[in-house]
Amino acid sequence: MPSNLAFDNIHIFGDEKILTVTELSLAIKDQIEENFKSLKLQGEVSGIKYHSSGHTYLSLKDNDSVINAICWRGTRLGITLEDGMEIVVKGRVTSYPARSQYQFIIEEANIAGEGALLKLLNERKKLFASMGYFENHRPLPKFPKIIGIVTSKTGAVLQDMRHRLEDRYPFCHVVVWPTNVQGTDAAEKIALAVRGFNFMTEKRPDILIVARGGGSIEDLWPFNEEAVVKAVFESRIPVISAIGHETDTTLIDYAADLRAPTPTAAIELATPVLSEVKLQISDNINRMKHSMLRIINEQNSRVSATARYLASSQSFIIAITQKFDDKAERLGIAIENFINMKTLKLSSQRITNLDHFISLKKQQFETQAISFGKLVKNYLLRYFEKFETFSNRLEQASFKKILEKGFCFITDQFGKTIETKSDFETAKSNNLTVHFQDGSSKI
Repeated sequence: MPSNLAFDNIHIFGDEKILTVTELSLAIKDQIEENFKSLKLQGEVSGIKYHSSGHTYLSLKDNDSVINAICWRGTRLGITLEDGMEIVVKGRVTSYPARSQYQFIIEEANIAGEGALLKLLNERKKLFASMGYFENHRPLPKFPKIIGIVTSKTGAVLQDMRHRLEDRYPFCHVVVWPTNVQGTDAAEKIALAVRGFNFMTEKRPDILIVARGGGSIEDLWPFNEEAVVKAVFESRIPVISAIGHETDTTLIDYAADLRAPTPTAAIELATPVLSEVKLQISDNINRMKHSMLRIINEQNSRVSATARYLASSQSFIIAITQKFDDKAERLGIAIENFINMKTLKLSSQRITNLDHFISLKKQQFETQAISFGKLVKNYLLRYFEKFETFSNRLEQASFKKILEKGFCFITDQFGKTIETKSDFETAKSNNLTVHFQDGSSKI
């Protein structure tokens, strides 16, 4: 900055020249811009206003003075300006002739010192918490098919994450959205990447990882900007924050669903261990086998019990049938004996009135025949009802009903049912027969 701040060239107008207000204003503007072309200025932001034109108007102040400042539209700053923020700006001084005001044109801006950054970080943390940005705690999918990564396309971070994924869970597909993770436009591009992943319809990731390597608080500052924090909070895809090293903390860590101490640790949190997955699958298969064997054994026991019941029911029905046949035979003999006895008695008697006697006996015989017929009919009906009841039970318990449900049973060459595994092992070298609903087949 020039040490002599006097307007050395003001004498060019001459002592008697009459100036217009505009001429004086422009002369002052030229002198200011010539002597203050580039400088750095520290002050506190005050009265910040964002105009619809895209320009930003504010004041910079210290304990004793205030200067107006402008940040033209299109100027990219590394930070988001806020009231009360202590910053160091780089730019030039100019004037606004229409109002005869001088002002500072901001071209670059940084927060003044690490202490001021930490103070601002704590203030933003409280503000974002009150806005609900830190309320995401959704569970991550256990077996993600696609992982989206937001990070720089250069550097070792992306390669380390890919190598860790190949070693741990190679089935997962990775989609990378390369972006700046440091600089004036980093926050805007990181937020755009997170939102871009959420708008994807094909190959949409199951998990997002926002990652970068370590650095100073200034280097990591884009991850403290509201644009990034809000984009992570609004993400419909679960987000893992993997910024810097384990000791580094940014506000995106609180907005994400999970924080990883390092980028490679984010891969470990997002994916299962392949060996553990294989072990779990093997264990599930064994449990399924045991369950199936238990079901098969239970069904075999039921079939065997049914077969035994059928065998006992068949024997019972055969006994009833034999008993019925015996009763019928004895009934026939009794009827024949009764007729013979009556005939013999009739032949031994002296008949005085044969017609009357025959008519009387015929009437008695018909009466007895009717009574006997009713007795025989009731007897037969009782046995036929019992026979029908046992026939229905036999039909319901028949092994054919079991076979109609999709079951089958196996017999050896002697017709004996195979009921246990040991029976099968003993008889498997001989001819076995599998019985189905519609027939049987040799095996």
